[in-house]
Amino acid sequence: MNRSLFFLATLLSISNLALAQQSAAAPAHHHAPATAKPSADKLWTDLLAGNERFISGKTHAYNVVALRRELASGQQPNVIVLSCSDSRVAPELVFDHSLGDLFVVRTAGNVADLVGLGSIEYAVDHMHPPLLVVLGHQKCGAVTAACSGEKMPSRNLEAIVDKIDPAVTQAKTYAKSDNLIESAIKENVHQSAKDLLANSEIIRDAVTAGKLKVIEAEYELESGQVVRLNPSGGQN
Repeated sequence: MNRSLFFLATLLSISNLALAQQSAAAPAHHHAPATAKPSADKLWTDLLAGNERFISGKTHAYNVVALRRELASGQQPNVIVLSCSDSRVAPELVFDHSLGDLFVVRTAGNVADLVGLGSIEYAVDHMHPPLLVVLGHQKCGAVTAACSGEKMPSRNLEAIVDKIDPAVTQAKTYAKSDNLIESAIKENVHQSAKDLLANSEIIRDAVTAGKLKVIEAEYELESGQVVRLNPSGGQN
């Protein structure tokens, strides 16, 4: 019995030694690299293709049940959208995308306050999407209120108008009264994009490093079309 135990112990020792030597010789294991992200330009092209489907009414049919189950373990959206809270401008519908595709932050007037900035920073820092779209829209009520110059009935509403006022001031330098609101809407998209970079080191660093691209756009209510704007508020 003792001989048998000694023989078994010797075999186990030899096996353990061989395994230890094999582990030492093998390269360290690393997790497989994450799937490469599409470029910001490719993502923008995909968004515009979805917008074309939305315009024509030929939107995709998504299996939301399967998507919901798949996404229960986590999310990796490739696009951030800062848009207005207006019920007519839902980014997932406008771009014909579904669950898990877009990280959306919505505020009246598509302005980025501290909470909005923090939400976007979370996405940039944790999910590394290559594209951030600032999306305004025609006939924006928040911009219209800012253009009116009237005092808002609450401090919270005044805070929204205060964020839009610089855009209205800029629009007044060139716009006539009959197109002031539309000009201010475009300027407000530009102002929101500038505010993101000015007030967030995380967003600014990602843009500077070429990891994040900011695109400004406006949604046309009647046609349903999303039109890209250049940094000065005009159209590309």
